[in-house]
Amino acid sequence: MTGYGDTFAEWRTAAGDHWSAYTRHAFVEGLRDGSLPPTAFLDYLVQDYLFLIHFSRAWALAVTKADTVDEMRLAAATVNALINDELALHIRTCAKAGLSETDLFTAQEKPQNIAYTRYVLDAGHSGDFLDLLAALAPCVMGYGEIGTRLASEKTSTTYAEWIGTYAGEEYQQVCRDVGGLIDTAITRRLGDRPQNSPRWPHLCQRFTTATRLEVGFWDMGLET
Repeated sequence: MTGYGDTFAEWRTAAGDHWSAYTRHAFVEGLRDGSLPPTAFLDYLVQDYLFLIHFSRAWALAVTKADTVDEMRLAAATVNALINDELALHIRTCAKAGLSETDLFTAQEKPQNIAYTRYVLDAGHSGDFLDLLAALAPCVMGYGEIGTRLASEKTSTTYAEWIGTYAGEEYQQVCRDVGGLIDTAITRRLGDRPQNSPRWPHLCQRFTTATRLEVGFWDMGLET
């Protein structure tokens, strides 16, 4: 996938088959052809609402881990996009099924959700800005990649609103901005040839672990 930065492209390659297991998961294909049961989609949205709460906190943590004002601005802008835009899709869709935002906020987190969100937060608390970005990137860019593909390949309009959100220019710009942030942060801290840094394999592993946890999140969505 091009357009989301050089570092993302290399981390994506390093993740190997885990990346396709995530972006072409049976849950994703069910969104594409409309075969995903509505109950499974609703259950996923409830869990994803809770996920996004913690994801927003992780991006807020990125503000405190940043070295420059530009890094702080982009991290803060991402928090705003998550809280005021992406969460709105979940609230709007779940409201149609009779669930209020209070219902979403007080829902019980499933183990796969806890595992993923706490991994990302721990990456930020125990590591630095790069550790946090590597753990955050699979979700941001993965959904951008999924949305773009499904927008061109979908054979059903059942989940068109969800697909349109992530394929839309506003979300795609978030992906490009985050990709640029990662590239700049990598160069600032590791130099022009980051692959030669002893930290590089660890960052690739951070990204791969978060990707594996994304696969588990989709698996959770099919358990309903």
